[in-house]
Amino acid sequence: MTRRAAALLAAAALGIGVLAGCGGGSGSSSTTATEASKEASTLPKPKPPPPNAEEGTVFVSLGSAKGLGEVLVNSQGRTLYAFSGEECEGACAKAWPPLLDETGEPQPSNGTSAARIGTIELPDGSTQVTYAGHPLYTFGGDKAPGEANGDGQSAFGGTWTALKGSGEPAG
Repeated sequence: MTRRAAALLAAAALGIGVLAGCGGGSGSSSTTATEASKEASTLPKPKPPPPNAEEGTVFVSLGSAKGLGEVLVNSQGRTLYAFSGEECEGACAKAWPPLLDETGEPQPSNGTSAARIGTIELPDGSTQVTYAGHPLYTFGGDKAPGEANGDGQSAFGGTWTALKGSGEPAG
């Protein structure tokens, strides 16, 4: 065997020895995959985001609103409100758009109750979603999901309130 061949064999053996030493044998203090899996399974699972409205179905979900906790939200995560007044038309409906459903079959999501979801027909023939008997509206003053700027406001002859999953006022 030549010196060069012997040197290559020695280098290869040394490399294998180094790699074997980096394997983290049974004496390692690192967490095993099984232990990590057990730890991860004890953590509470986060709520999924509201379903995608682009599919054409209107969803009524539970989501978080600043200062109120979990409230009803639409498919885009915007807070939904009930109105204590008689009717919301014209300028009222522009400031507080009703939650409409072209299919007439709104769906529950993220902990809402299918038994509490319904619809009513508006004078113009469109279908508005209700929850626990309350017609649902969004608020033009809420610019992003999680905002509830309309909760407790008095406008257009009534008071606007965000609703909990029970159908009761959140604030």
